[in-house]
Amino acid sequence: MPLYARIERELRARLAGAEPGDVVPAESTLAAEFGVARMTMRAALNALEADGLIERIQGRGTFVRRQPTPRTAGTLLSFQDQVRNWGRTPSSRLIAAEVRAASAEEATALQLAAAEPRVVSIVRVRLADGTPLVVEYACFPPHLTDLLDRDLEAGSLHRALHDRGLRPTLGSSTLTARPAGADGAHLQVPPGESLLVETRLIVDQNAAPLEFTVSRYVGARYALQVTFDVQPPRADAQPPVPEAQPQPTGESR
Repeated sequence: MPLYARIERELRARLAGAEPGDVVPAESTLAAEFGVARMTMRAALNALEADGLIERIQGRGTFVRRQPTPRTAGTLLSFQDQVRNWGRTPSSRLIAAEVRAASAEEATALQLAAAEPRVVSIVRVRLADGTPLVVEYACFPPHLTDLLDRDLEAGSLHRALHDRGLRPTLGSSTLTARPAGADGAHLQVPPGESLLVETRLIVDQNAAPLEFTVSRYVGARYALQVTFDVQPPRADAQPPVPEAQPQPTGESR
């Protein structure tokens, strides 16, 4: 067995008794403990990370991975309520809050008819127990500028909308994946790491567009649970039956 694999096995045994969120000693510390080169120790830690047992967060260190609690895709709670339901502490870090020109996608989603449409734009990093889970790019119709006066780090935008007499009621979303890019710095992941991207539109109690949001989640820290029906195969999807080929008679000419 290679040396790094023996070290990996020893570390797996230690992690079995650890709690999610526990700090894993630094690579240099472990290399000194086992008396190996840092390259060997890095190979062992890479294997543990690939199996989802540990997580490296840039600028903070390495931790025993906390497995994400799935959110049911058919239900959307406010982020604060969702994280509290997990038994964790929610927080937000404000990146930008402004009224700006709307993109074509935002104007179409929010049904903005002005010649030069504008939106209320709020960008926040949302965290659970201090660990960033998602960067949210939220847009609202321009008449909701008073949202910018709310506490956007400790408060809930959904609560602010309810206080205004607007009730987020129905929504639809599309899921894709993209590299983290510049958001990697906000989420403490490498720029090349793939993020789960949810693009959603929410309407109010009058079926008027209320919120258009693009949420970019760290897949290792967030999960969606989807329930679906299985449709029977189409009748015309059956492969064609090959025609019978004539059998040779054995006669020669």
